[in-house]
Amino acid sequence: MASWAALSPSIVEYFEGEDFYRCGYCKNESGSRSNGMWAHSMTVQDYQDLIDRGWRRSGKYVYKPVMNQTCCPQYTIRCRPLQFQPSKSHKKVLKKMLKFLAKGEISKGNCEDEPMDSTMDDAVAGDFALINKLDIQCDLKTLSDDLKESFESEKKKGKKKEESNELIQSQDVEEKLGSGEPSHSVKVHMVPKPGKGADLSKPPCRKAKEIRKERKRLKLMQQNPAGELEGFQAQSQPPSLFLPKAKSNQPKSLEDLILESLPEDASHKLEVRLVPVSFEDPEFKSSFSQSFSLYVKYQMAIHQDPPDECGKTEFTRFLCSSPLEAENPPNGPDCGYGSFHQQYWLDGKIIAVGVIDILPHCVSSVYLYYDPDYSFLSLGIYSALREIAFTRQLHEKTSQLSYYYMGFYIHSCPKMKYKGQYRPSDLLCPETYVWVPIEQCLPSLENSKYCRFNQDPEAVDEGRCKEPDRLQVFHKKAIMPYGVYKKHQKDPSEEASVLQYASLVGQTCSERMLLFRN
Repeated sequence: MASWAALSPSIVEYFEGEDFYRCGYCKNESGSRSNGMWAHSMTVQDYQDLIDRGWRRSGKYVYKPVMNQTCCPQYTIRCRPLQFQPSKSHKKVLKKMLKFLAKGEISKGNCEDEPMDSTMDDAVAGDFALINKLDIQCDLKTLSDDLKESFESEKKKGKKKEESNELIQSQDVEEKLGSGEPSHSVKVHMVPKPGKGADLSKPPCRKAKEIRKERKRLKLMQQNPAGELEGFQAQSQPPSLFLPKAKSNQPKSLEDLILESLPEDASHKLEVRLVPVSFEDPEFKSSFSQSFSLYVKYQMAIHQDPPDECGKTEFTRFLCSSPLEAENPPNGPDCGYGSFHQQYWLDGKIIAVGVIDILPHCVSSVYLYYDPDYSFLSLGIYSALREIAFTRQLHEKTSQLSYYYMGFYIHSCPKMKYKGQYRPSDLLCPETYVWVPIEQCLPSLENSKYCRFNQDPEAVDEGRCKEPDRLQVFHKKAIMPYGVYKKHQKDPSEEASVLQYASLVGQTCSERMLLFRN
């Protein structure tokens, strides 16, 4: 792992113009458009800054959709894990996993919880024969139908919630979002009409088991008023103190749900291992063959890929080859920054692998592949929840690392809306590159595929390239500012290409990264 002081700069090779290729979402043969560059090497800070400007990597190919021209605009989406609360459907998936691990229990109909509709086509047309530029169509798996229904119901204003806890929780979430929306009316608990729910003015109902326990305690106290009851001492305290303690309204945390203790005789054992993406790492190297076999099984079963399209070369180039240099600064997470495989081992066998990048401010999800035989566990949803919890864990030591990036949100594609279910979350404005709460973006997206989310008409891209001559060029083994380089160039198209690159990566990255020119 590279030392913090000896990092080499990012070296990128920009592909002039725009790529036109078949869209993996709407299947338009030439409707998807993007700009791209090949990253020979890249620091994690540069990649963090790039994804905060709408870029995304697939292997070593880094691309940025032309948002106002592409058929299916792809908005960078991030979740805020520190405020995240799992939904009912999320809890259902976590409980399903716990039941399977504890008792080997497989619920009927679980396969329907996770439609297998993600695609991974060779969507980016390559200009160079040796460069396979893949477009990742889906980073996580889709959520269950009931989760999609809850997404639709959330958009309906003024919808009454039947559960009082849900009313309280929804209000708390609105306060945490800080979305800047008009304030919502305060929700007051009213006495419901007959048949319309619980009357909150009356004491809450108690389970029969609790009532029986209380009767038993009171009976024992009457028989032995001086003192010692079975299992505890009365100590002359009034009977009211022995009533069952009121249950806390505080919902279980994500970590509580994931790490709930299992019985000693549990049917299965699940272990999650974080492995650096490096053939120099012994754990990555020893598990490569099993991981590759799982990838092939997944691609052929889920995406119907022929065997010749999911070979070892494709797997390595797409999911094991990363431009990110491993970095381990003293103030960073214990695992360091870089690209990793998060392997899910069930009873000594890998059943899923989440490919992630750990960056200075976020965990970025790249891809997930899993054993189709375990589809009933909704591993796409489960792994996303684990990655959110993992981000929170990293945040404990590295305070600035506090976001979970889920790739692209595509509102115009119904199957890709599921990412908006991990709340609270933000979408990146494609013009000013500021983050806007997704609740503020959805009304605009209902009216138009392409939207500028920043409502300030005067706002501009603050990180835009204002001084292109300061851009760093790597030419004939020498590093020089573009202002020096361009004096020796006579091709007018050269300047147009460099200026396009500078406008897309911004001033900061243009001065830090080296633009390779031959």
